[in-house]
Amino acid sequence: MAYVKKTKKSRRQIETAIVHVKSSFNNTIASVTTTEGDVLLRCSAGRLNFKGSRKGTPFAGSQVGMQLAKEMSPFGIKMVEVNLQGPGSGRDSIVRAIQSHGFTITILRDVTPLPHNGCRPPKKARN
Repeated sequence: MAYVKKTKKSRRQIETAIVHVKSSFNNTIASVTTTEGDVLLRCSAGRLNFKGSRKGTPFAGSQVGMQLAKEMSPFGIKMVEVNLQGPGSGRDSIVRAIQSHGFTITILRDVTPLPHNGCRPPKKARN
């Protein structure tokens, strides 16, 4: 059998990407997708060896943002849309970290789900 030379796998060159940030009180999770929705990268505070309540801090969020920004640069991404979800304290620090690495943030959206009337409340107590 003849030797077949493998072709080098080239990285995709993408102009704009979407960063989805889910920030809860316990953790901060971020993922980078294309505009079509294909996931390119993801990172969380737990992946960066933050344990327990330290995962929900703004410092952990900034570290997640810096890690994502380092990993985004080989893709050729220049402009970023950011979708923020949840009430956590790491959401603002991720945006600052991405912006400080030289990415242009075009849209900053809050996509936190809000109930339009929610679940039915429990019965009143009869004492």
